[in-house]
Formats: sequence, C-alpha cells, structure tokens
Amino acid sequence: MRTYVRVVLIVFAVLELILGLWLTFLPKTFYDHVPTVDWDPPYNDHLFHDFGGATLGIGIVLTAAAIRFDRWLVAVALLAYLAFAVPHLAFHLGHLNGDEPGWSVVLGVGVGLMALVPLSALAGVRKVT
Repeated sequence: MRTYVRVVLIVFAVLELILGLWLTFLPKTFYDHVPTVDWDPPYNDHLFHDFGGATLGIGIVLTAAAIRFDRWLVAVALLAYLAFAVPHLAFHLGHLNGDEPGWSVVLGVGVGLMALVPLSALAGVRKVT
C-alpha cells in the first residue's frame, strides 16, 4: 500500500504541475485545445491564470508529500487535492453535453478517476510511516 500511495502522489503531482504550468503560461491554448473545456464559455483569462497558480500550488504540496512521505503531510496533500477533485467531478457530471456523448463519457470517467484514485490512496494513508 505504501508504494501505491507514493505512486499516486507522484502521478498526480506531475499531472498538476504540468497542468498548472500550462494554465499559468498558456491558458488560452488550454481552453482552445482541450476537448470539453469550451462547453462552458466564455473564456476568462484571469480565471484561467488564477486556476493555473492554484494548480501549481497543489502540485507542489503533492510533490512534497511524495518526497517526505510523512503520514500527516500525505493526508493533507491528498485532502487538498480532493477539495478540488470532488467538486470538479460533481460539476462535470451535472454538465455533460448530450450532443457529444463520446466526450461526455470520456469526461465523466476521467474526472471520476481524478477523484477516486486519490481517495483510494487516502484510505491507505494509515499504513504510511
């Protein structure tokens, strides 16, 4: 379980750092090129830059937890990530596009995994020393 928790931390840290850098420095390209993002117009440069910075922050905390691998820090990092991922999942499940069922399925499964995988790692935190 320790290995699983650490791998989840590393994978989600990398994803958040890449996403955070992309949103911080090239937010319009994210809006223009990631399928389903434009389902909620209009584009807001300020919002995307701010979201990028917040995402970088979560990525840094996940990275620190993967390196230090202290039970308390791991739990806080996963909870901080889940504070984003669970409402994100709820929003998207309530705003699927009936005109694009394929992308709706991909989106639902993707954001579902973004919440369920870290939640499963959180369940294993008690075994982290």
